[in-house]
Amino acid sequence: MVDDHTGPAPELRSLQPDEWDSAYGNLLRAFGGLPEADEERRLWRELTEFGRFLAAWDGDRCVASGGAFSFRLTVPGGASVPAAGVTMVSVAATHRRRGLLTAMMRRQLDDIRSWGEPLAVLTASEPAIYGRFGYGAATFQLDAEIDTVRAGLSVPDGTDDVRLRYADPAEVLDACEAVYAQLVPGRPGMPARLPGWERLGVLDPESERGGASPLQCVVAERDGATVGYARFRVKPSWGPGGPEGEVALSALDALDPAAAAALWRFLFDLDLTSSLRVRGRPVDDAWQYLVKDVRRCRPAVRDALYVRPVEVGAALAARTYRTPVDVVLEVEDAFCPWNAGRWRLSGDAKGAVCEPTRDAADLALTVRELGAAYLGGVSLTALAAAGRVRELREGALAEASVAFGSDPAPWLPHGF
Repeated sequence: MVDDHTGPAPELRSLQPDEWDSAYGNLLRAFGGLPEADEERRLWRELTEFGRFLAAWDGDRCVASGGAFSFRLTVPGGASVPAAGVTMVSVAATHRRRGLLTAMMRRQLDDIRSWGEPLAVLTASEPAIYGRFGYGAATFQLDAEIDTVRAGLSVPDGTDDVRLRYADPAEVLDACEAVYAQLVPGRPGMPARLPGWERLGVLDPESERGGASPLQCVVAERDGATVGYARFRVKPSWGPGGPEGEVALSALDALDPAAAAALWRFLFDLDLTSSLRVRGRPVDDAWQYLVKDVRRCRPAVRDALYVRPVEVGAALAARTYRTPVDVVLEVEDAFCPWNAGRWRLSGDAKGAVCEPTRDAADLALTVRELGAAYLGGVSLTALAAAGRVRELREGALAEASVAFGSDPAPWLPHGF
């Protein structure tokens, strides 16, 4: 998906409701051509915000598309900041190298700025593409293949006070969503889900089960209140020594350590299983500190959410900072030149101000590095060690790096 601006560009315009099927078909073809279940397709259409989606047409054929959901994203300090969730980006293989991708990115970022949204975020199928447009990897996620027999588990006091019960995933969706909503302000990177988005978590097309059971749900309760839940599938398997079933975790959220431990213990102890497959969890997920032997878990980390400041001043002022900071940033942004220049950031745990300045710069970086560090999961010190941030005033790097950090680690719980 590389474009070198040669050849005539097809017509780029806002996507209309009656054009959605054509655009979605082009998207599926670009990602391998596998059809989706009707239920999933219908949901994505319902979630599509027409007026925020673009498509390019060659005659009556859709040959490129890109859109932006309207999100509110938690940032360090707990604020919920408007963010454009960039999605459905595709260019037909027959129309590469015509400048379509660059044209869509240009139009999209201009639109996002006009909507007053200081951030654009996405998940990248090919990270190198989006780095060119200023997106930096800001959150990471943890995968694991846990040998539940050998890894073992130690749980905290109070775990036995949590009651677990099986429930139909759809019937307890509201209670589970209420748990999720309580967690959103406490972890950067989590989007506040608008109505309809909660249904993504209970989609259960048979074509995506991979031989496993239908989606199951266990709810954690204390004193009659829901304090957590886990959604999962079980894939039976038998070997020479007996059962070797696998549990595949879909989602797990809990309001306190005891509720979380009760759910993890349940998943570890399911009859006729010996492994637990975990995908897309926070890099500081608590189960890592409950297991007795983490080597039996084969943890692996991969990139997740990419962040691009669309309005540098507004984005940096929207979050708080772990320690007091007063630093001048020299920002390079060739694609959104209104961000280029020097910005004085002054802030602490109570709030921040970020405004243009003519004062001497303390740190120099591109908007891509600023996006990577924005949620506090990637340190400016680490980026400087890679040569991607330059310290111009002694001590400024350490000051800013500590201030930008976040506990807990930022996390994107689902794609979009």
